[in-house]
Amino acid sequence: MRNLLFLIFLCVFISCQKNTNQENRIKEDVSFLASDKLEGRQTGTEGEKKAADYIRKRFEELKLSEKGTNGYLQAFTFKPKTNPHDEVKFDVNGDGSITGNNIIGFLDNKAENTVIIGAHYDHLGYGGDGSLYRDSIKVIHNGADDNASGVAIMLNLAAKLKNKNINNNYLFIAFSGEEMGLLGSNYFVKNPTIDVKKVSYMINMDMVGRLKKDSTLAVYGTGTSPIFKQTLRSHNNNFKLIQKESGVGPSDHTSFYLTDIPVLHFFTGQHDDYHKPGDDSEKLNYKGMEIIGNYIFNIISDLNDNGKLAFRKTKNESSQVRFKVGLGVVPDYMFDGKGMRIDGISENKPAQKSGLQKGDIVIQLGDSLVTNMMSYMRALSVFKKGDKTKVVVKRQNKKVEAEINF
Repeated sequence: MRNLLFLIFLCVFISCQKNTNQENRIKEDVSFLASDKLEGRQTGTEGEKKAADYIRKRFEELKLSEKGTNGYLQAFTFKPKTNPHDEVKFDVNGDGSITGNNIIGFLDNKAENTVIIGAHYDHLGYGGDGSLYRDSIKVIHNGADDNASGVAIMLNLAAKLKNKNINNNYLFIAFSGEEMGLLGSNYFVKNPTIDVKKVSYMINMDMVGRLKKDSTLAVYGTGTSPIFKQTLRSHNNNFKLIQKESGVGPSDHTSFYLTDIPVLHFFTGQHDDYHKPGDDSEKLNYKGMEIIGNYIFNIISDLNDNGKLAFRKTKNESSQVRFKVGLGVVPDYMFDGKGMRIDGISENKPAQKSGLQKGDIVIQLGDSLVTNMMSYMRALSVFKKGDKTKVVVKRQNKKVEAEINF
């Protein structure tokens, strides 16, 4: 009898340990995905395939159903663009030169509606056009924050949601091709593996690994459903929350917003290692990631009884602004004041040549006043190569004017 009780206790203990470990594997997931042996996870490379296989196995461990076109995988083939202003074309005949894979798992609660939770897992490989690293030597860009961090929290949420909040189904998608232009998410919305008319909302996590000391957390898409702002506020006990209404931004939630699905995108901000080899796993704030995961879980829990969420278009974001030139700066996407604050300067680009500095706040470009990111993009879009204009920045409460040569 004593032996029987011991065996029962041991089985229960092992079972509990397994479930607990699934929720406590954030650092383990990041460490693997951002390791050198994956060589930066660039779409179409062996490193991306290794990352895809790892995520596929994690979905199996979590007992998610297969929702790709080949098990968990949804392959997409495309030809890389030769003109940076062209759109990438998918090749349905399979003759394109690059193939990437989305990994898709489903938590089926037999509910009417589905919540999509996504994060991209690809990165820049050894650098390339997207890199801000200016040394001529090619170095692995591990992309721990961008975006092993988002994938790790997505897997954490998959573990948390087992047998919880069962009034919705949950579709978990690890996207590839994000760094090449939101390709994986764009392909999915055009070739969905579930009925997208039954999708209530989409949550995207991209660069959520470096929560700063002031606990600033940006959430984009807060205007895409009337219920979002109040829900975010009511569960916020930890963050300096920056809410951005726009459903459009430089990450995968945009693909879903443009198909009339409410979206929330979570982001802890830019840093000096963005798109550089220094974005490594030891620099992440794992406690902060755990807090963010709990916050998102609480939001999902609150929305569990709300049925299919109402969608609302946000002002001026459905149009896409195209650029012929750039300043050569990294915008501070966490800045919520007036203007566009510069968070980084690229070498040998117009901004650096004109003497602009990190921390400068652009308040005028040419004849246009700059009050936010959208007005900055509109102002920039009118210029072409060879143009000259003036830029006015605020630097330590002083206005500084400089000439820009594009």
